[in-house]
Amino acid sequence: MLTILLAIMVILLLLNFPMMIPLIVAPFIVVLLGYTKIPIEPSVMVGQLVTGIESYQLLCVPLFIFAADIMTAGKTSQRLLDFIGSFIGHIRGGYAVTTAAACSLFGAISGSTQATVVAIGKPMRERLLKVGYKDSSAMALIINASDVALLIPPSIGLIMYGLVSGESIGELFIAGIIPGIIVFLAFTIYSVVYAKVKNIPLSDKATWKERLNTFRRALLPLGFPILVIGGIYLGWFSATEAAGISVLYALILEVVIFRSVHLKQIPSIALSTGLVTSAVFVLVAGGQVFTYLVNLERIPQMLSDAVLGSDPSTTYVLIIVTLFFFIGCMFVDPIVVILVLTPIFAPIASQVDIDPIHLGIVITFQAALGSATPPFGVDIFTASAVFNKPYMEVIKGTPPYIAIMVFISILLIVFPQISLALL
Repeated sequence: MLTILLAIMVILLLLNFPMMIPLIVAPFIVVLLGYTKIPIEPSVMVGQLVTGIESYQLLCVPLFIFAADIMTAGKTSQRLLDFIGSFIGHIRGGYAVTTAAACSLFGAISGSTQATVVAIGKPMRERLLKVGYKDSSAMALIINASDVALLIPPSIGLIMYGLVSGESIGELFIAGIIPGIIVFLAFTIYSVVYAKVKNIPLSDKATWKERLNTFRRALLPLGFPILVIGGIYLGWFSATEAAGISVLYALILEVVIFRSVHLKQIPSIALSTGLVTSAVFVLVAGGQVFTYLVNLERIPQMLSDAVLGSDPSTTYVLIIVTLFFFIGCMFVDPIVVILVLTPIFAPIASQVDIDPIHLGIVITFQAALGSATPPFGVDIFTASAVFNKPYMEVIKGTPPYIAIMVFISILLIVFPQISLALL
């Protein structure tokens, strides 16, 4: 059954259907043609579509996206860039470090790698080019530093894993903080070494008056990740409630205080959020149908016996999970990969006592890595469209960052405490 299911999906993809169509249509075709071991009524499959999107936790997605869209339309990203650049822009590799830091901070606002590429990439690419960076190196840094958005709250990838696995989204948010910081620090070290080797010129040093001014301008935007992460960590509110508060915070900042977004713009911003959310929800509904069919046919158990053997070790299972998700995210949108593969591998991981929160971080980390990895990493095509540059030029500078991410992947497998230390 699995072979037929995957074959139908591949055929539909080759016919240029968007991923949501194969994800929903393929299971229905398998059921209608009677390829399942247990007869299933089509009405049951329709019911699973509805079940996939009825969880209240899904409210996180449109609310966090709406908050990020409001801040992207305003001046939040520019205020963050000015603040970070005023303090470290003058050191060797300072603008590259500024880019990595700004991507990390904006990732803590948007939860989306692609939104971070757009919001931070446009202004920082120009600054990097002015101080002597090659365009390929600048773009590679931007698309890889944006991966941190999938690791730190409010990561959409972690939300999707939480929905599929049933784990606490709040705990997943907290668990992603240390891996996200490690990625930022690793990129910072590489940026400083790269700048010294390539002899990138130093920029002018900002005065303390200028630094104080940029800090004042960035103070309220910096409160966004503190509000979300701190509120969840201290137990003041759930992840869903944090999403609602983030929208209110974004509206107050951009409409009332900064006045960089007018009320008449809110409907168009909401429409944009609705379009993105509808695509995500259709994928989630399709993922539920796929998951239902896969579990009914006991495919996770079959895969466990065929691939992992009778007594697999924890490390071996994590390596297999890492490879499957990494390769999958190189070719397909990370959300789809998380929705499709998590139901298959989560039961296998539980058999060898892998902490489900740690598993979620390993999976989401691979989604982040795959997002910026050729041939079809989504961030690559986002950067190509935003910067109007050919594909080969965008990926030219990515190998060092991919190597860094692979090394951190190994650390996550060997040392699960990295993910679980704050829980």
